[in-house]
Amino acid sequence: MVSTDSPALPLSQVTEWHVRRRRGLELFCLSFLALFLELMVIRWAPAVVRLIAYYANLILISSFLGLGVGAILGKKRRSLFGWLPSLLLINVVWLLIAHFITLPTTASESRFYTPTPQLVRYVSLVGIFVSNAIVFVPLGQRIGSLFEALPPLLAYSWDLGGSLAGTLCFGVFSLKYFSPMLGMGFVAFAIILLLPRGQWLRSIPILVLSLAGVYFSVSPSAIWSPYYYIVVVLQGDKHGNTPIREPQPGLRTMQDPPIYDVRVNHYFLQSDGTFDPSRYSPLKRTQILDARLQYELPYVLAPAHRRVLMLGAGGGTDTQIAVLNGAEQVDAVEIDPMLVKLSNRFNASGIYENPKVRVHVEDARAFLRRSNGGYDMVVFGFLDSQTLFSSMSNIRLDGYIYTVQSMQSAFRLLNDSGVLSLSFMAGHEWLARKLVRMVALATNQMPVVYESQGQVVICAFRGQHPNPPPHYGRFVRTVFPVGDDLSEAVVPTDDWPFLYLSHKTIPADYLIVIGILLAITIPTVFVLRGRGFGMNDGHFLFLGVGFLLLETKSISDCSLYFGTTWFVTLVVVAGVLLMVLAANMLAMRMSGFRTWLYAPLIATLLLLYFVKRDVILALSFNERLVWSLLVVPLPIFFAGLIFSTTFRQALNPSSFFGANLIGAMIGGFSEYLSMIMGNQNLMFLIVGAYLVSLGIQMRLVKAGRV
Repeated sequence: MVSTDSPALPLSQVTEWHVRRRRGLELFCLSFLALFLELMVIRWAPAVVRLIAYYANLILISSFLGLGVGAILGKKRRSLFGWLPSLLLINVVWLLIAHFITLPTTASESRFYTPTPQLVRYVSLVGIFVSNAIVFVPLGQRIGSLFEALPPLLAYSWDLGGSLAGTLCFGVFSLKYFSPMLGMGFVAFAIILLLPRGQWLRSIPILVLSLAGVYFSVSPSAIWSPYYYIVVVLQGDKHGNTPIREPQPGLRTMQDPPIYDVRVNHYFLQSDGTFDPSRYSPLKRTQILDARLQYELPYVLAPAHRRVLMLGAGGGTDTQIAVLNGAEQVDAVEIDPMLVKLSNRFNASGIYENPKVRVHVEDARAFLRRSNGGYDMVVFGFLDSQTLFSSMSNIRLDGYIYTVQSMQSAFRLLNDSGVLSLSFMAGHEWLARKLVRMVALATNQMPVVYESQGQVVICAFRGQHPNPPPHYGRFVRTVFPVGDDLSEAVVPTDDWPFLYLSHKTIPADYLIVIGILLAITIPTVFVLRGRGFGMNDGHFLFLGVGFLLLETKSISDCSLYFGTTWFVTLVVVAGVLLMVLAANMLAMRMSGFRTWLYAPLIATLLLLYFVKRDVILALSFNERLVWSLLVVPLPIFFAGLIFSTTFRQALNPSSFFGANLIGAMIGGFSEYLSMIMGNQNLMFLIVGAYLVSLGIQMRLVKAGRV
């Protein structure tokens, strides 16, 4: 009798399959944890140390440094993973200490609420990044050890899968349910599960202390938006501006209603309150009318204001002023949904529930592209942001709003007698001059400018308009001398969206931190390697440089096309990981590396360079979507194929993976060059990195080492 069953696998093969599966799942969990923790720190740290919001990309880079150093140690027998709870506690404690030290600033960049630099502040800043990097060393080492224990491409697939899952899960958590205690509690639970049971007794108390530090680092009354850590305080509170969660009863109807201040990352952003003088007693009414001046000035200059577009509506103050001045329809655009929700709770005017107001929670630039126009006024409110729009870019949240192209888009939406108005708290003369020249270039006219105590109001007109008065209240009209064409002011554009830089430069504090981190990294890597840095290491390092720059540029481009929202960033990062995972799966079915793979990579990079972003912006939404889904990811796919087909032959996969992560760190540093050369010219650095990688690979092929 002959059996029809398939022959059973030998016991050794079954055992090996189970071992590989267990190791793969462990690698998936470690990569998930590393990505989740990385994003968790980036999201939480600005709530503890305010100016970290301006350095979020350096936090990301320091995470790459820690993972890369750890991966290089992947072959070491002594595991460092047991030190992870202690290193996490050190990082939390250092952030709590740094909370009492205001981080440095520089004369070349405008930031809000910043002092003159001092040595202790630089030490604090560098300490934050170093303490963050060392947290990821144990994770990187354990990931590296699993790369040594599994076939390289199989290990890379598990790693990418974990990173993708971590990105998506944190994205949903951050947008919908974010809480630092819940997030760090999940991290602590995951660490315990990954530790040997024999270390639980020592590790659990340490992790509990870390959670206690996280709990006391933020106010229990805090509110988390997709962009900010927010607290609401009663304006003029005599009890230390205690954060509150609920407004006073009867807010919408009471006489002399309170005004609430909204603070983000510990500092003032806006006020929520009514500016209707009929709601106040005579003494209070005088104060309210004086505060209205900065908002009311554009309506004094505008011949009509029946239809108004409000960009950066925030808590609704600008919107209410428009309605009080007779506007019959106001389109209020605000990117942060939490600011709209807070206005509905704390603004005594209830302006966003007014039938004359239509609220649009989206990026202002995206709204400008889809609007049909016909407005009497387009008003840029006080949008000035206090954070970067992505942890992978050094562009501010409002970067693509304050550009010449954005002003041109807004000006086109006006009717034949419309007025474009821009209000800003400049603080620096060079910043005010940049704003004026930006509007002048966009509208082909010298705008009308009023200033008072650092506040600047800029208006540009279509058609005929009455001669503006020399002053309005405390605002005095600025008349520039004959011959002063503001030509020294470097205006922000879509390619160089850096309103807050006085000129094309990298601020000194960034350079100092980058220099110190490189001074620490380079000798550390050479010491830990225990051998020379070979050509294979260089190949993977330059692949890392090119990949990080390419990913960053893809995020910047897609944010310009669709808006600088958290959702866009999340989709682009997830798309990049999916594209690399697809390339890795294809590489597993290929016989080996082919030099010709560099040809489509370079060709698609050049295509993205020569097709200007203005051309893509002129396309319809669906056409921009097709371009972003089918063309923008192509270089990432081919770069992924090159990495995977060369990585499968790696004799030291953990070391080469570590070199790739160190390259990603260098690529992150290199992204700061966009502050000098613009975003589009970053493509030269990307192409250069891949060409160096190609040159090294050709030498390896010639030497018979591939």
